[in-house]
Amino acid sequence: MNIPNLITVLRVLLIPIFILLFYMPFSWSYYAASAVFALAAVTDWLDGYLARRLQQSTPFGAFLDPVADKLMVAVALVLLVEHHGNLWLTLPAAIIIGREIVISALREWMAEIGARAQVAVSNLGKWKTAAQMVAIITLLANPPLMTLWVGIGYGLLIIAAGLTLWSMLQYLLAAWPHLSASSQKK
Repeated sequence: MNIPNLITVLRVLLIPIFILLFYMPFSWSYYAASAVFALAAVTDWLDGYLARRLQQSTPFGAFLDPVADKLMVAVALVLLVEHHGNLWLTLPAAIIIGREIVISALREWMAEIGARAQVAVSNLGKWKTAAQMVAIITLLANPPLMTLWVGIGYGLLIIAAGLTLWSMLQYLLAAWPHLSASSQKK
């Protein structure tokens, strides 16, 4: 167990703390939950940076890092959908979570056929992640009342959902020769 892996495990362990803070009946709980999510977002960058910098990449870290990220984002989106209860948040959240399921399955299948590199993370995915994280942090920090900040959060989440669909289309197009070839062989 190295430092990058410990940071990744910490991100998973922050999830129950984040949930508890989100539901606490105090005015500061919005900020506290948002701060814990922001800390998790920073550790997502930090563990990858340290793994590369210290040359401590491991199979465990390569497995757990994206899982920790997807868990934290999915939990945050589910909590926000329940709390806000509107189309402006529910539809982008469903798109983002649905895309993660589709792309995870696609990457797994592509790895099985030895073509995993064709669905590697792209720069578009990094922009999507940035918009998504800022949107979630902003929405977590504010009560579900239509304010300027909540509107900005919704707007960023909608942008993230659009980038999500675009990146999913790119992944599917990159994988299409493999997807269509296997259906022709049957």
